[in-house]
Amino acid sequence: MSEPSPNSSCPKLPDFKQSVKLAYVKLGYHYLITHGMFIFFTPFLLLLAAQLSAFSPQDLHVLWDQLPFDLVSVALCSTLLVFLSTLYFLTRPRPVYLVDFSCYKPDDARKCTNQIFMERSLSTGCFTGENLGFQRKILQRSGLGDSTYLPEAVLRVPPNPCLAEARKEAETVMFGALDQLFEKTSLKPKDIGILIVNCSLFNPTPSLSAMVINRYKLRENAVSYNLGGMGCSAGLIAIDLAKDLLRAHSNSYALVISMENITLNWYFGNERSMLVSNCLFRMGGAAILLSNKRSDRRRSKYRLVHTVRTHKGADDKCFTCVTQQEDSVGKIGVSLSKDLMAVAGDALKTNITTLGPLVLPMSEQLLFFATLTARKLLKMKMKPYIPDFKLAFEHFCIHAGGRAVLDELEKNLKLSDWHMEPSRMTLYRFGNTSSSSLWYELAYTEAKGRMRKGDRAWQIAFGSGFKCNSAVWKALRTINPAKETNPWMNEIHQFPVDVPKVSTI
Repeated sequence: MSEPSPNSSCPKLPDFKQSVKLAYVKLGYHYLITHGMFIFFTPFLLLLAAQLSAFSPQDLHVLWDQLPFDLVSVALCSTLLVFLSTLYFLTRPRPVYLVDFSCYKPDDARKCTNQIFMERSLSTGCFTGENLGFQRKILQRSGLGDSTYLPEAVLRVPPNPCLAEARKEAETVMFGALDQLFEKTSLKPKDIGILIVNCSLFNPTPSLSAMVINRYKLRENAVSYNLGGMGCSAGLIAIDLAKDLLRAHSNSYALVISMENITLNWYFGNERSMLVSNCLFRMGGAAILLSNKRSDRRRSKYRLVHTVRTHKGADDKCFTCVTQQEDSVGKIGVSLSKDLMAVAGDALKTNITTLGPLVLPMSEQLLFFATLTARKLLKMKMKPYIPDFKLAFEHFCIHAGGRAVLDELEKNLKLSDWHMEPSRMTLYRFGNTSSSSLWYELAYTEAKGRMRKGDRAWQIAFGSGFKCNSAVWKALRTINPAKETNPWMNEIHQFPVDVPKVSTI
């Protein structure tokens, strides 16, 4: 998802402190209570452990001597223990591990500086002088640097957007990321049991997932899905789908590919609401390998802890704020509504309020819930307490949709420059790569050597529909950058860089 122009009159993200709704908090507690049986038995297990720890060897000996005289109690206790143990092992969710992931880095020939972007836009002869100036202004304030990438068909003079070139771009991105992932994991394509590909605006026949199956000769009983039209948050939807499938299919690998296609979705018209996407979206993609095999825990990087999905599509304003359509002269583009920032903020607020009870420490939850109840139910006039999500997560991967959205999230969530660095540097170096941007951000964190065992990372993305989705990961080991292969490694020493508010072109 991209952002509207700086000249538009759209509101900023809403202030979360003034608009938290009790219904959204109840959703989070509903998720929490679904594991209520384990929470209920936890105090009893702790009391039992404390009692046993106080026993001396002589007490245990006396207890052992008394057991033969109370066989009925022993049988009942043993039966109850076996029943509870069986119930626990049958109902607990199967863990989902992220074995590894890779992000595609295009060749230098695909690099597009802001100056080249303006030259190519001028050479098409499609844009009016006023709209060329509009695009220049967007680029200057976008937060994008001079090393982002565009496909060959768009950079060519004249441009050549056609189905063959779009397929070529898709194959280049998908296969480039997959080749690297298979090399890193030493996994054979035949081992893949689940394949999910998400790409919003390019859905050819045969599908993108079929193209992967054909290239790598996946086995015939592999379960494949192709997600289209779901926006920049589709990558986390694919992760959530993979999680559900892995919990239904034992001893399986799931392969998730997140990308967008630029070639057939470059806009050659003069509607300003459609020109913003040209300025922000760039070429990129990621491949992620997930597993439910307990034997893979030792070599995996992360364990999936939570996924929370929020959909606002029932509201007409939310549904129409990002729309692919024809302009007045029949040219197809993606139109961004002036309500986009307000809609994004509302979806984000719902999502994080739902997520809070699942991830925040108990102290933060009690303070938040007490003040919320006092304000909403008791009608007391007091300032709401906004939980500190920095106590729940060490790392934040916020979709690099645009500079304005990152600025507003930094302010609302009270994040530091350090927390925002992966998102801002990804936007600067690679641009808005749609659903794959979260993985470039996680790769940046790894390349900086910041990921330690036990650290928690929060990925959050939003997109058309309107949707906001979150995924929470826990690091299973400390990531050593010296052993990593990702698109940042050869240049990570150059980052972070200072990104001016207005760059020169």
